[in-house]
Amino acid sequence: MMNIKGCIFDLDGVVVDTAKYHFLAWKKLGQELGFDFTEQDNERLKGVSRMRSLDILLEIGGLSLTEEEKVAAATKKNEWYLEYIKQMKPEEILPGVLDFFKSLKEAGIKIALGSASKNAVLILNILDIKGYFDVIVDGNSVSKAKPDPEVFLQGAEKLGLTAEECVVFEDAEAGVEAAKNGGMRCVGIGEPAVLSKADVVVDGFNAFTIENLKQL
Repeated sequence: MMNIKGCIFDLDGVVVDTAKYHFLAWKKLGQELGFDFTEQDNERLKGVSRMRSLDILLEIGGLSLTEEEKVAAATKKNEWYLEYIKQMKPEEILPGVLDFFKSLKEAGIKIALGSASKNAVLILNILDIKGYFDVIVDGNSVSKAKPDPEVFLQGAEKLGLTAEECVVFEDAEAGVEAAKNGGMRCVGIGEPAVLSKADVVVDGFNAFTIENLKQL
């Protein structure tokens, strides 16, 4: 199959929709800090690390906190988020994802996770899909946030592949940029207007098969 030997998946918004739980937790933090955090505001946090997300939230609220207060606020937000995701069910895996994973396995294509989330392994275990991944690279193993390609380059390296042999699946603009910065092909999951730098953009995995992958 051409030279595609590995697929690297972002987690939030690609494999499962945890974005709504992040939003609820950030909104709760905003309310506690005395302002309203909207869904439109939340668009700015897609694909962004936890501490950078907090900085954006504070900027929206016109607030500043000490480093100690920031750590406490981010920790509180994460605890709320964890409460939400612990209630997740396998039905929340996005449509077509598991069938696509199975077709990759049958074709001998390796699968990696490349996510900024520090809770990625917990989510995969809750949904009972960790076994599909040959390699997991998450927020606990990288120091640079997307659009830096570190998370994807590390994924390729751990798979024993070159960047050219990998395709990244992303739903965030910063993630698409990270893939391209790393020299990888990228399939955008979402809106073509937002993900214009991706090689191809689709609504989801019901609209993308291994045959489409070959055409990349």
